[in-house]
Amino acid sequence: MTDDGFPDRRTGVHDGPGPDRTRLLLGGGLAVVLLSVIGASGGWLLAGEPDNPVPPAAAVSTPPGPSDDPPTGQPPTAGPERPTATRTTTAGGLTVPEVVGADFVAARRELRDRKLGWRLVFGTGSGRSVERTSPAPGTPVRRGVTVTLWVTGPAPIVSVPDLVAQDCGDAADDLVEAGLYPRYRTGRRGPVTVQDPVGGASARWNDPVALTCGDAPAATPEGTPRPTP
Repeated sequence: MTDDGFPDRRTGVHDGPGPDRTRLLLGGGLAVVLLSVIGASGGWLLAGEPDNPVPPAAAVSTPPGPSDDPPTGQPPTAGPERPTATRTTTAGGLTVPEVVGADFVAARRELRDRKLGWRLVFGTGSGRSVERTSPAPGTPVRRGVTVTLWVTGPAPIVSVPDLVAQDCGDAADDLVEAGLYPRYRTGRRGPVTVQDPVGGASARWNDPVALTCGDAPAATPEGTPRPTP
């Protein structure tokens, strides 16, 4: 033994286990146990216990940053519509007029006033009223769109106007006003020289009238051979 009460470290000679050695062994065992507990706890924290999950980091509340998307669970805020390629614009809110039940001539006039085209489909019943339209009344449309009118009764009889010597364009307007349509044989310029049916004949709405327009061919000078047809 040395003077300080510890075994002589130089010779390694010990008189017996003694209290100091017992305390040393107990302290080492406790250290091992503590290290084992700490290691097990650290492993549990890293691996995560299924029944006791580690709170996720997202649980910490942070101020939301700027975003174009609305927060989850809240309706989107209404804003101005963005134009798309499929969107059809109308000129000044133009819509198909309410003409169902009206006389088809008055309905046609209403469409003309709105710069819309028309197509008449006559039926086999009786009367002159419009029973339905396509597109339907109130539908937004653009100028020039053709609206089909279904008429309850058959096409009425009309008198063909006399168009000879009139300008071809004016003659076409007169035919449309009368409920007929022009069919051009030679062109659309110059005066009308021939029409078929002739003026005063009877026809029905939507019937065509053939027009020959243009100046009459000049007379062949005498002695000049005529071309062989």
